[in-house]
Amino acid sequence: MAAQAHTSAVGSVHDSVRDREISVEQEHLDRVYRRLEEKIHEAEFLMNDAAKRGQVGTPGALAERDAQVFRAGVHLNRLNNEFEDFLFGRIDLLLGKDGKKGPDGAYTAVEPAEGAVRPDNTADIAETLHIGRIGVLDQDYAPLVIDWRAPAAAPFYRSTPVDPGRVVRRRVIRSKGRRVLGVEDDLMRPELTAYLDGRELPVIGDGALMAALGQARTHSMRDIVASIQAEQDMVIRAPAASVTYVEGGPGTGKTAVALHRAAYLLYQDRRRYAGGILIVSPTPLLVAYTEGVLPSLGEEGQVAIRALGSLVDGAEATLYDSPATARAKGSSRMLKVLRKAARGALERPDAPTRLRVVAFNRRLELEAEELDRVRRAALGGTAPVNLLRPRARKLLLDALWEKSGAAGRHTDPELAAELRSSFDEDVTGEDSFTEFLDAWWPELTPAQVLAAMADERRLGRWARRVLNPGEVRRVARSLRRDGLSVHDIALLDELQAVLGVPARPKKKRELDPLDQLTGLEELMPVREETQRERAERLAAERVEYAHVIVDEAQDLTPMQWRMVGRRGRHATWTVVGDPAQSSWSDPDEAAEARDEALGTRPRRRFQLTVNYRNPAEIAELASKVLALAMPGSQAPTAVRSTGVRPRFSVVSDSLEKTVRAEAERLRGAVDGTVGVVVAMQRREEARRWLAGLGDRVVALGSLEAKGLEYDATVVVSPAEIADESPAGLRVLYVALTRATQQLTVVSGERDEPDADGVPDLLRD
Repeated sequence: MAAQAHTSAVGSVHDSVRDREISVEQEHLDRVYRRLEEKIHEAEFLMNDAAKRGQVGTPGALAERDAQVFRAGVHLNRLNNEFEDFLFGRIDLLLGKDGKKGPDGAYTAVEPAEGAVRPDNTADIAETLHIGRIGVLDQDYAPLVIDWRAPAAAPFYRSTPVDPGRVVRRRVIRSKGRRVLGVEDDLMRPELTAYLDGRELPVIGDGALMAALGQARTHSMRDIVASIQAEQDMVIRAPAASVTYVEGGPGTGKTAVALHRAAYLLYQDRRRYAGGILIVSPTPLLVAYTEGVLPSLGEEGQVAIRALGSLVDGAEATLYDSPATARAKGSSRMLKVLRKAARGALERPDAPTRLRVVAFNRRLELEAEELDRVRRAALGGTAPVNLLRPRARKLLLDALWEKSGAAGRHTDPELAAELRSSFDEDVTGEDSFTEFLDAWWPELTPAQVLAAMADERRLGRWARRVLNPGEVRRVARSLRRDGLSVHDIALLDELQAVLGVPARPKKKRELDPLDQLTGLEELMPVREETQRERAERLAAERVEYAHVIVDEAQDLTPMQWRMVGRRGRHATWTVVGDPAQSSWSDPDEAAEARDEALGTRPRRRFQLTVNYRNPAEIAELASKVLALAMPGSQAPTAVRSTGVRPRFSVVSDSLEKTVRAEAERLRGAVDGTVGVVVAMQRREEARRWLAGLGDRVVALGSLEAKGLEYDATVVVSPAEIADESPAGLRVLYVALTRATQQLTVVSGERDEPDADGVPDLLRD
């Protein structure tokens, strides 16, 4: 779960705790980079010194020189290659049971010492470790950064509130290059008041909410914190040999639990998950948050984080479909349409209608009608279309052989077979035959078939009795746009399976003249592949994964479930969602496709019941929409109250001025971010309204808000959002549950506000 969406160290006029903590991490990062520069200079000195040793001329000196050059070169390459974006985590620890230090300079104790926590539930932070891609020691051999693979880094991945060990606070650090962009904290011991260097330990994000709950004066509130920790911990540590369902309403921490589960599984059994973990999020905005929470898991290609619109290599979703178009494209009915389109796309307007060849000194021809019969016979096979090309080639040769009359020349089977072989060689050796085959049965790409479906007349033939005329028209028109939608990506993936990819002959590697030289590896160390380059290469090569995590699973369409399912045929799964937040209009159809993707694996279900994101005042308002969207559904229990009721504002002058004024007011009321949620068709318009308000104010469409959080939100025209689609009320429920502190609802004429400004949909 995102504690702050689009968190940034710039744009705030407040001297907030967040800004101060970012400055603290920036100071540490600056110190680390200064040390890295010193190490690089040392490596360069060693290489220069090694070159001088070669002047001695003795065999021993030359061997020593070569070895030193090699070691120094490898070390220098590694330092240079890992110089960017490598610090991502921090853990603050209690005093340990013993004072032993490991080779990385960190204390090895797992459990806290007796007396580390005082009777009044206060404690001092005894050790702070920063986690990164490589280990870095200062001049006194104290750890500045712990390598993420080192034993000392294990608590960063394994610690949970139920079993915290020595960890009090776990911090994720988002940085780019040499600049820290943001921090997010998880509190492992929210009941403690911990001190670092004499000051109370600050906590940012969800950790701050948990700290406020954990330090409450009532026993009932502490019991609630314990229940949150227990139910989340059960999910994180659940066995991975099946399908783990995690359901829970807004603010229950579903996404955070899923991500920490990925970290736990990977660190617990790295060998088992060397096949990779795939995390699928519905939107690019949520992917950006996910990458910020677990950047370390991108190491060596072991975790791929993808939006649904980025799952197909070489394609990226940049457009949105109307709800009606999305319903047609996402439905499992599209399977029949795509299979017909893949075959029908072979019949291009410019395809040849006659085949002429010369064989045995005779001219042979196949006319359009004969070619149609051959095509129909070839397509009678069950293989993917592109893999049927050899079958089509053989059937063409059969038709030409029959037309040649040579079949009856020999009664001897061996002579007849030899004659037929000579005939086939004669025909296929002609350029005219090869050119005809390439034009008549080309190797199709998914993009070509999708482009053919943009022709409304052709699509109408392929979709007859599957899509109605209105759906055909909308789909065809949407495919004529310059760009792809997230639903088009699923169609492309399905078409890839329907078409198939012919096997390519392996190219022989050209001999490199340097291969014939020896000794180069000693004298010229080859540049090592960086971990990031290796991750990107492995991610590009991988088509299936060992574990798949699907976030906001309730939003996946049947076609998207098929796309995700192909990437986890042999995987274990974690499926995270909330039916009450589904934006897909036919949940039963999606559930059927989901069950097909997950196969016969046993299911394990968990329910998260506590909403610690939304104050009770906001949760109470949202529950009114939930009662309309899904009668009988139980909302998660909100466990904190701020005393600030949602504010209702009615448009008096113009919608733009009203929304901008409310966004400015909230920007001044909270230290963090303000999300302005509008109907999808108003996204670009709303961004213009908010121009110049800074990075802390974000405009987004209703479907983009899923999974994100803001300190305050402005929900614009509930009626517009609710009327967008058959699932509009569920989408509105999502929009109303994004705020951790304050909520404003702006009503227009369609909302029918009462005298207090409360829109019709939100009244009792």
